[in-house]
Parts: sequence; structure tokens; C-alpha cells
Amino acid sequence: MRYYNLTLIICLFIISCNRNTEAKVTNDTPSANSKFELAVTLNELNLHKGLFYYKGEPFTGVATSIYLDGTISEKTAFAKGKKHGTQEKYFPDGTLSFKANYINGVRNGQTISWWSNGNKRSIANYQNGIPHGKQYQWYTSGVKFKVITLVNGQEEGLQQSWRENGKIYNNYEAKNGRIFGLKRANLCFQLDDEQVQLVER
Repeated sequence: MRYYNLTLIICLFIISCNRNTEAKVTNDTPSANSKFELAVTLNELNLHKGLFYYKGEPFTGVATSIYLDGTISEKTAFAKGKKHGTQEKYFPDGTLSFKANYINGVRNGQTISWWSNGNKRSIANYQNGIPHGKQYQWYTSGVKFKVITLVNGQEEGLQQSWRENGKIYNNYEAKNGRIFGLKRANLCFQLDDEQVQLVER
């Protein structure tokens, strides 16, 4: 009987040690979906000279913010005080509204956003924090709005935009700062109750 009790105690001790070890597991590159990273709220972080601090130390982990009902509105991964990994934002119903990737505090790769109806709103491509490559935008209806090409943040190559009825509005090529083709007024858009409003300038 004593042997049985001793064996049971040893087993429980081993299990307890394993759990404590697992809870301390962290990754050098945290993600917004990591289960074992230090998790805090965004308003607990302090920004100082370009770094985010938590309790006086550059923060590594996942910071979140929530809506009044407790659902998550944003999750951002950090490493050594800088955004590093995935940043995600959500609508109040829990669906994804925005997703971006950071490397050492700088946005890289695709940044994607969605309208509240689930349709894709935009795809932007970044290289070392600068828009680079194809950039796409859509109306709330899902109809294509704009496709442009950027090189180091500057227009280069074919640039196109359309009205929601499908009629092309801008269709030109940018090359070495010069424009060849159809460019009417600058076609921008702004949000008004999540409806695209065209602004001609």
C-alpha cells in the first residue's frame, strides 16, 4: 500500500512539472494565435522611442484589445518591443476585418482587409514597410475598384480604376514619373457608413 501511494505521488509530481514547463514555452517569433505567449491588453503597453514596453521591459508576446461585450477587436504579436508577426483586427461579430504581417516592426508581405459583409476590401503588398507590387481594392459589393502597381511606393506600370458599374475610369501607364494613357481626375474613395463614396479631385 505504501509502495502504491509513493508511486502515485511521484506520478503526480512529474505531471505537475510537465505542466509548469509547458506554460513557460515561448517562441522567438510570436503570432497572434500563440497559446503560450505572454498575453496583455494593448492599453497596458507603453510606447517609448519606437518600442512597446510592458512593466519596464520591451514586450514580447501578444497584445489584445476588446469590445465592450468582451469579444476581441484586435490581436497583435510583438517581439522585443516591436510588432513582429501577425496583426489581426475583427468586427464586433468576430469576423476578420484586417490582417497584416510585421518583421522587426516593419510591415512586410500582404496586408488584407475585408468589408463587414465578408467581401474583400483591399490587398496591399509591402516590402520593408513600403507599398511595393500590385495593390487591389474592391467596392462593398465585391466589384473591382482599383488595381495599381507600385515600385518602392511610386506608381510604375499599368494603373487602372473602375466605377461600380464596371466602366473603366482610369487606365494609364506610369513610367519614370511620366503618364501614358487615360488619367482623369484623381479618383479616391472615402467611407461613409461603410459605403464607398467617390471623391473626384
